[in-house]
Amino acid sequence: MKIAIGSDHVGYKMKELIMEYLENQGIEIIDMGADSEERTDYPAYGLAVCFF
Repeated sequence: MKIAIGSDHVGYKMKELIMEYLENQGIEIIDMGADSEERTDYPAYGLAVCFF
């Protein structure tokens, strides 16, 4: 199974925890961003996940 995941800067830490959990379950993760807690515009990441 392969899952795409994304978040804005506010959800960055939670996204990292979710990714770690899913990877430990043997699920392949495609990280669509954000890549840090620096302020971002969330629609860009939501759109990227939707079109994956």
